[in-house]
Amino acid sequence: MPNLQLVRKRDMSSFRMIALGTWKTAKDPSVYGSMHVPMDEALKYLAAFREKTGRRLTVSHMVAKVMGAVLDSMPDANAILRFNRIYLRKDVAVFFQVVMKDPESGQIDLSGLTLRDPQDKTLLSIIDEFEVLADKVRRGKDKDKEQTRKTFKRLPGFIVGPVLDLISLLSYSLNLDLSWAGIPKDVFGSVMVTNVGSLGLQTAYVPLVPYSKVPLLIAMGAIERVPIVLDNGEVGVGQVMGLHATFDHRLLDGAHAAKMASVVQAHFTDPWTHFDPL
Repeated sequence: MPNLQLVRKRDMSSFRMIALGTWKTAKDPSVYGSMHVPMDEALKYLAAFREKTGRRLTVSHMVAKVMGAVLDSMPDANAILRFNRIYLRKDVAVFFQVVMKDPESGQIDLSGLTLRDPQDKTLLSIIDEFEVLADKVRRGKDKDKEQTRKTFKRLPGFIVGPVLDLISLLSYSLNLDLSWAGIPKDVFGSVMVTNVGSLGLQTAYVPLVPYSKVPLLIAMGAIERVPIVLDNGEVGVGQVMGLHATFDHRLLDGAHAAKMASVVQAHFTDPWTHFDPL
C-alpha cells in the first residue's frame, strides 16, 4: 500500500507548466496573502454551541472544518508535487501544529496532529478527535511522533537536512509507506495550520516546509476589534480574525486563492448555515 492515495493531474494550463519549469523547489515560489474574516457571528455561534452542548468549541476546531471544506471545494489545491508533476490527493488532511514540553529536557518544542476529512465530520467529532490527539502529543504518548523526535534529537546537525530530504524522497516522491520504519504515514496532510493568535500575534507568515510537500500553510491571527462600516453605512466596531496564507506558486495561484477565500468567508459570515445545526 502506498503512503498516499494519488491520481496524476494531466489537464494543466500553460501557466502551470511554466511555473513547474520556473521553480525547482519549495524554497523558491512562496506567495503570501491575507484575508480578514468577520468573526461576530462566528463567536455568537461558538457561544451558542458551548451552551447547547456543554463542549468547549474553539476557533481552531472551526478552522479545521473550514479548511476541509476549502480543499473539498477546490480539489486542485489538494495536491503534491512529485518529480515536477502534480498529483491530486484522494483525501483531505489538516495538520495543526501543537506546542508541547519535552518530557525529558522540559524545553518547549513543536509537534502536531492530523485530522482526516474534517469536512465530513461534525464539530463534536472534531472536538473529540482534536482533544485526544493533542493530549497524546503533549504527554509524549504518540509513539510514532515521539520516536521521530527522539531520533532527530540524537542525529548530528550536519546530517539532519540530508535525512529529511531522504525521507521526503521515499515518502512523497516515491510514495512509499515507511510506517514499518517508524516514519508516520502522511503526517503533514494537505494543509498545515498554526495558531499564532494564541501567542498574541495578529499577523504572521509561516515558511513552506520543502520536505513536507505541503503547498499551503495558514497562520491564524488573534481576533481583534476594529472599526467597520455597517450595512446602514455607519461606522461601528466589529471583531475580525486574520488568516495569513503561504502557498506554493507552482501548484496554486490567485484563482485558487479567490475560490478558497470565498468558502472561508461564507462559513464565518454565516456559521448557522455552514456549521452544525444547533
